[in-house]
Amino acid sequence: MKVAIACDHGGFNLKNEIVSLLEELNIEYEDFGCDGSCSVDFPDYALPVAEKVANGEFDRGILICGTGIGMSIMANKVKGIRCALCHDVFSAKATREHNDSNILAMGERVIGPGLAREIAHTWLTTEFTGGRHERRVGKITEYEAKN
Repeated sequence: MKVAIACDHGGFNLKNEIVSLLEELNIEYEDFGCDGSCSVDFPDYALPVAEKVANGEFDRGILICGTGIGMSIMANKVKGIRCALCHDVFSAKATREHNDSNILAMGERVIGPGLAREIAHTWLTTEFTGGRHERRVGKITEYEAKN
């Protein structure tokens, strides 16, 4: 698995925690920034990650900002992206099993590092179950193809 990860200034500390987790899990990753706590615009970091996941350069992406909301909105504008904003482990597991989400968004100002690591670990290690869910995800893909 190859993961693209990025944050804005509001998610910088939590991004470093998740990078540490990726290293512990021996998951290949590329960090697309940002590199500090100076104010930046989240679309400048969410869009490159979403585009690289959508075009197949990366299997999955992780985006972190203050709430995760802005990053998830931007990522979901890219065709082929199913970005899930998760602040609990149950949702992280469900979005992989049922929605085949390919980007995880989280908010540093919403959850702490321990929970974020648990959410990311669950999301990274849970597989899509397919079956009836495959039909549903297919409907999203069909809609995107029309527009």
